[in-house]
Amino acid sequence: MTLDDIGLPPFRPRPPWLGGHLQTVRNALMKPAVQRPPASETPLRLPVSDGTGDILHAVLDQPVDAGEGLPLVLLAHGIAGSAESYYMRATAARLLGLGYRVLRLNLRGAGPSRIDCGRHYHAGRSQDLRDAIDGLSPELTALGIVAIGFSLGANTVLKLAGEQGAKGPVIAVVSICAPIDLGATTRTMNRRGNRFYQSYLLKAFKAEYVAPGALLSDPLRTAVEAARSFVEFDRTVTAPRNNYPTPEAFHAANSARHFVSGIRVPALVIAAKDDPIIPFSSYRAVEWSKSPSILPAFTRGGGHVGHHGRDGIWYVDAIEKFLTALAGRDGHN
Repeated sequence: MTLDDIGLPPFRPRPPWLGGHLQTVRNALMKPAVQRPPASETPLRLPVSDGTGDILHAVLDQPVDAGEGLPLVLLAHGIAGSAESYYMRATAARLLGLGYRVLRLNLRGAGPSRIDCGRHYHAGRSQDLRDAIDGLSPELTALGIVAIGFSLGANTVLKLAGEQGAKGPVIAVVSICAPIDLGATTRTMNRRGNRFYQSYLLKAFKAEYVAPGALLSDPLRTAVEAARSFVEFDRTVTAPRNNYPTPEAFHAANSARHFVSGIRVPALVIAAKDDPIIPFSSYRAVEWSKSPSILPAFTRGGGHVGHHGRDGIWYVDAIEKFLTALAGRDGHN
């Protein structure tokens, strides 16, 4: 499958949102509303399997006229996001209009999951996605799962697909602006020009990390409060809390770039060369041609989970065309 096969036009930015920074902050500045087609919203509680008793909260969106023969779509958000994040709701709205059922998942400790989770999500918690899928009714998963991730959640779905291989409930994945090299991403966030992003995201991440429901030792709680960068946070919090001896060990074990070679299901990988948060050098370091099931969609512009185009959000158009091509290939209507 190629970009021409799915009929995806080049990304053309929508003025005045020109350049990676404006593309990235556009939603925060404009606070756009999402227009949804008629659909029901059902809250779900999905337990994890690691013995902690943690429970993930999710929202199942079901259109009034569900399409026949369509898989369930699972959406995984980015850092400091939730099922209610704009990009989650905007993507769900488009897919609902196409007849797909959509599961908007709150990762462990995010949004309403916080109160029922002692632990917290990180970019490599792919087992949590497996547990969420296992907790769904067979009727929902009978035709497979398309896992779509944004930023941190995109790293998670790529890792999940690489671990699964050819056989499993996930039949396709879409990654939007994944930090496929976690160490390189934290170092990029620590650059002087990215202080705004780091400050904004780290403040929100730290707040949810210590919110009611979190089980933290006093030393870890102190480390969370003291961290002034994601580099420091990974060293003093993420690595020790998740039983890694060093942040480098955590990054090596959880960065999606180490798992993409194992992906055997169709995968659309979207990234922007001007993303101010995710270094595109991480993508250049991967030999994508050795993974024929992966369709890279790398754009010159678009920023981080931006891609605000002249006709709407380009990555949402890309998701629609990718899923339509998959349905046609599999003989669905």
